[in-house]
Amino acid sequence: MNPLILCPNQIQVLHLMSVQSYINKNQERFLEELIALLKIPSVSADPKFKSDVFAAAEFVKDALEKAGAENVALCETAGYPIVYGEKIVDPALPTVLVYGHYDVQPADPYELWESPPFEPVIKKTDAHPEGAIFARGSADDKGQFYMHVKAFEAMTAQNALSCNIKFMIEGEEEVGSENLDLFVKENKDKLKADVVLISDTSMLSLEHPSVTVGLRGLAYLQVEVTGPNRDLHSGTYGGAVANPINILCQMIASLQDEDRKITIPGFYDDVENYSSAYRENLNKAPFDEADYKKKLDIEALEGEKGYTTIERTGIRPTLDVNGIWGGYTGEGAKTVLPSKAYAKISMRLVPNQDHKQISKSFESHFKAIAPASVKVKVTPHHGGHPAVIPTDSVGYRAAEAAIQSAFGKKAIPTREGGSIPITSLFQKELGLDPILLGFGLDTDAIHSPNEHYGVKNYLMGIETIVLFFKHFRALSDK
Repeated sequence: MNPLILCPNQIQVLHLMSVQSYINKNQERFLEELIALLKIPSVSADPKFKSDVFAAAEFVKDALEKAGAENVALCETAGYPIVYGEKIVDPALPTVLVYGHYDVQPADPYELWESPPFEPVIKKTDAHPEGAIFARGSADDKGQFYMHVKAFEAMTAQNALSCNIKFMIEGEEEVGSENLDLFVKENKDKLKADVVLISDTSMLSLEHPSVTVGLRGLAYLQVEVTGPNRDLHSGTYGGAVANPINILCQMIASLQDEDRKITIPGFYDDVENYSSAYRENLNKAPFDEADYKKKLDIEALEGEKGYTTIERTGIRPTLDVNGIWGGYTGEGAKTVLPSKAYAKISMRLVPNQDHKQISKSFESHFKAIAPASVKVKVTPHHGGHPAVIPTDSVGYRAAEAAIQSAFGKKAIPTREGGSIPITSLFQKELGLDPILLGFGLDTDAIHSPNEHYGVKNYLMGIETIVLFFKHFRALSDK
């Protein structure tokens, strides 16, 4: 067949066939490379893993160079470096900016892992009958951002890269992306693009593919309650001196009423109240409550009164204790009345709520409800704004078309309960609405022991990303 007499659409089909063939031939290597990356314990929250976080950045830099990216560099920040790379096919073509992160959550508690968190293994699960990679960071976000590297490699190798591409892979997402804000503001020309593509979210299932169109914001704080100036004997002083742990528990319990509504004054002032029609449409997404409870091994669901589970996890704000400690927690008994008690508290926020203002309101309220017998300190950690993604953009329509091509089904738009603080940053500073094209599942145990990511999800993600580039180019040309 003489390619000179083929029309552009026929040539594009041949390119896609060659790319798919390349993916099929190299899928074992693609998996091996991901496993090698997952072995690096790049925990950004813990200073003892500092050298490993830098090692992960070097791995990503090397992978981009081998895949065909140009101008690849480790961009220094006040914290961990941002890996940048690009491939400009033609300045006249649309440009896709890929964002991801190579840092991971702490793996604690290690004893709850069925296999070591940084020794990846592939095992079958009910949700992943073809097998899933068990390792910290497999779904969040190493397995997901690495799909983009491999999709880029496949397109470049087969001369099928239909858009320009830029990569920005950071190492501080799990600690609030503190230094990304400055980097984006100082590098707007470098990061100039037509769309931001992010795979750091989940989909309903492979049978019901979805695209995330909304993320909650986050306010994260640590509280410290201090009673006596030292730990005391609970027999000698118990009943006469305030126990900071008891008081902290009482204070936390008072932060929500019997309807699970948050009691901080002004907390709901800016919360958007959606119409009945919007809520009805939101609840059309497939959801099996019995299966949901079974997978979590719980007898009942709990949340804000008057809202469904889908609404509670997508369009309503929350307050949760992420950790609480104090006193003696070692083996055996020690009858101590502790001097201090601590808790880490996060609040998931919805559109119009400002995480800085919510943090201030929390601090004021928490100090106000403390009895005179203790002193209270509140330390904000990090936060991020909520984001809502329009569904009428070229990027979203390209994502829909890519999923239709790969899965044979129309994508379901969903609101996700997690937070990716940089989504609002990209909207504000770059004027771009990120496309949240995630391939994880809610059952993948991200941030928990035994985190995993489906092998099929990984490979289908690579295929779908290739199709996104095809459709984004086609729709941009119209």
